[in-house]
Amino acid sequence: MQHPVLLVGNDINNISKGQSWKDLLQEILVFCGTECVQLDDKKPFPLLYEEIFLTAIRQSHIKEKELKAFIASKVGAIAPNELHSLIRDLQPEHILTTNYEYTLEGGSPAARNSLVSERSFSIFRRYTQNGTHFWHIHGDCQNPMSINLGFEHYGGQLQQMRNYVVSGTTYTTKFAPKLPLLRRIKQGPLKEHSWLDLFFTRDIHIFGLSLDFVETDLWWLLTYRARQKFQHNTIQVPNKLYYYIPAEFVKASGFKLDMLTANDVQIVSISAKSKLAYYKEVLARIKKA
Repeated sequence: MQHPVLLVGNDINNISKGQSWKDLLQEILVFCGTECVQLDDKKPFPLLYEEIFLTAIRQSHIKEKELKAFIASKVGAIAPNELHSLIRDLQPEHILTTNYEYTLEGGSPAARNSLVSERSFSIFRRYTQNGTHFWHIHGDCQNPMSINLGFEHYGGQLQQMRNYVVSGTTYTTKFAPKLPLLRRIKQGPLKEHSWLDLFFTRDIHIFGLSLDFVETDLWWLLTYRARQKFQHNTIQVPNKLYYYIPAEFVKASGFKLDMLTANDVQIVSISAKSKLAYYKEVLARIKKA
């Protein structure tokens, strides 16, 4: 496929040597002085973040901007690996990512070229380098307060997303589209102001992203898109979404794959001998698509 559209998650960074997510959580507890908080896999991370932060407020009066700046500094130190350059070699037109750092870009971008300058949320958060638009849909390290971690932030992000798609925006800048995406699609041709536009118009290849159910913003978007296509029929939804998963995880992830299939996402299962080999095969298939 020439100049594909990709949605890339954090698992591609696990090829790099360095601290694990669990290590980072321990460092966050120490930084906040909240070692009393118990880490438990049963705690959804957005709510665990709220537990850590709210405990820290009561115990040490830490400011959230300090906590997010600390997290940004740690995440920003993630080392690039072979996969990042191989992804760039595909020359994608758009890369959407839930990652906060700039390993996909190959280095810190000089400046954003977003339609709207956002402090907290990420509807328009875009950097463009070498012909590829990079959309950091959960925030980025240069803007620590944009990093989407807690339950409250997820709620605000979802509110902004639904406004953009369904009811219309209230941004004061004259450059922001005021009409909702659904109406603009009907009027056409559509200008791609936001990464949300792509979910209704472009084929998207999703990989390296676990799509846990805590990702409420993305699950809402998938559900809303599917309802438009199969229930409301108010707009045409001609594009396809592909979700890549290692074959060894298919059985254990059956409950999630069932939900993705119901939401009009095509599952692509790939067998490989290693994580690196798996991702190389993912990129090879996208290139051939």
